[in-house]
Formats: sequence, C-alpha cells, structure tokens
Amino acid sequence: MTPERAQLGQNVNVTAPDADCDPRYGEHARIHVTVTDAAGAKVLDATSPMNDAGGFTYTFIVPVNSAAGPATVTAMPYNIDWCDDTGRNNRAGGSGQAGELTRASCAQPVRILTVTP
Repeated sequence: MTPERAQLGQNVNVTAPDADCDPRYGEHARIHVTVTDAAGAKVLDATSPMNDAGGFTYTFIVPVNSAAGPATVTAMPYNIDWCDDTGRNNRAGGSGQAGELTRASCAQPVRILTVTP
C-alpha cells in the first residue's frame, strides 16, 4: 500500500504480486478491499479485478468523511472460501502427492493507513 500516510481526498494504491502457489482464482476473480477509519466506520467497501494468480492493483481516494488517525485497509479474494479451520487450502488439489493440501494463511491481511486532515 502506498502511501502509508494520506490526506483526505488523496489517492492510495493497494497492490499485490502474483502468488507463487498457483491459487487458480479464475478469469473473473475479484479482490475485496475495505477501509475502516479511526472511528470504526467502514468508509470504503469495494471490489476490483484480480488476475488468476492473485495479482492486482486497486486505487482509491481517501473518503473526505473519514476520521483522521489510523485506518485499517484489508484486501482479500472476493467470494472465495479457500481456507478451512486448520489453515489448509481447500480449493486446490495439492501440488505434490495425491490428496496433499498446501498450508495457507487464513489470517485477514491488514495494513494501517494514517489519515490526516
């Protein structure tokens, strides 16, 4: 995410490179981006195209109604259930032996954006 500090109305870029684990999201894959401001209000809730390997670039304008202070920015594949309770990828057939599942992080990625007036 760049920049990590932005004023109200300023552009912020959220990007991710292609994953090296062949996630196979599909040709119509989307990324779900949310921004929750320092007061706890969800000020952005959007989806944008993502490639089959998970790479994307999404640019948003910091909403002028955002509270100043630390905001959380999250980006997760949209409408895809790919983790089970053990942290294993339940979508792919495994990359090694038959039935082998690859460990995956099911934690929601969060970045902090400092919003300034």
